[in-house]
Amino acid sequence: MLVDAKERRYLVGMREGAMFHTHAGIVSHDDIIGAEEGGTVIGSTGRRFLVLRPTLADVVVKMPRGAQVIYPKDLGAILIAADIGPGMRVLEAGVGSGALSMTLLRAGASVLGYELREDFAEHARKNVVAMLGDDIDYTIEIRDVTDGIDETGLDRILLDMPEPWKVVPHAVGALRPGGIMLCYLPTINQTAQLREALDAHGFGLAETVEILRRSWHIEARSVRPDHRMVAHTGFLTTARRLSVEPVEDQESISPAR
Repeated sequence: MLVDAKERRYLVGMREGAMFHTHAGIVSHDDIIGAEEGGTVIGSTGRRFLVLRPTLADVVVKMPRGAQVIYPKDLGAILIAADIGPGMRVLEAGVGSGALSMTLLRAGASVLGYELREDFAEHARKNVVAMLGDDIDYTIEIRDVTDGIDETGLDRILLDMPEPWKVVPHAVGALRPGGIMLCYLPTINQTAQLREALDAHGFGLAETVEILRRSWHIEARSVRPDHRMVAHTGFLTTARRLSVEPVEDQESISPAR
C-alpha cells in the first residue's frame, strides 16, 4: 500500500518490472520489492510515498468488488458476536466480494460459501486468494441456501442476504446444538421478521445490534469529534441453536410491516 502526502491510499499488487502510475508521479515496483516496510519511495516527480503492507481493513475497502462489502467496523464485531475461532466449520451465504470470507479464514475457520451468482463467487475467490494465498480451507458452491443445506454439525452459519428467515428452518438441522447463526441485514423490518423466525424454530439468546463508528480530530489544542462518521451500515443479529422443538411452523409467520 502506498500513501501519499495527503494520506490518499493506493493498493498495488507488486510485480517485478512493473510501474505504478498516479497523478503524483510514477513509482517503479522494483524500488519497493525487497525494501523495508514503513519506509518511503520517491516517484518520478520527486514526491514521496509511504510504503506499508495493507491491513485486512485496507484490503476490504480498496479491493475490486462485484457486490457491496461488509465494512471493517462490522467485520470485527461479527468475529466476536459469532465467536469465530480456529477449526470452526462455517457456512457463509452469500459471499459477495469475499470480505467476510477472508476475515473468517484469517481467524482460522473452515469456510464453505453458498452463492447464487457465479460472477460474485469468482470475484470473492480472486480477492480472497490475492489476500491470503491458495493454501486456504475455502470452498464456494453455486446454489441457493434457501433450497436447503446439505452439511450437518456446522459450528456457525453467517448470512448476508435479503431474506435470511427462509434459511432458519434449514439451519436447525445444519447447526450443531449450541451453534450460532448470525445475519447481517440493512433494515429493521427485515430484522424483525428474522427474529420471529428464530423464535419459532428453537433458537434462543437472540440479540440484535448495530455498530456506529466515530473518529476524532486531534491536533494540538483542537480536539473534537470529526464532522463525519460511519453510522448505520447494517443490523447484526445472533442466536443460538437450542435442543428444543419449534413452537410454530415457519409458514404461519406473517411478514413484518
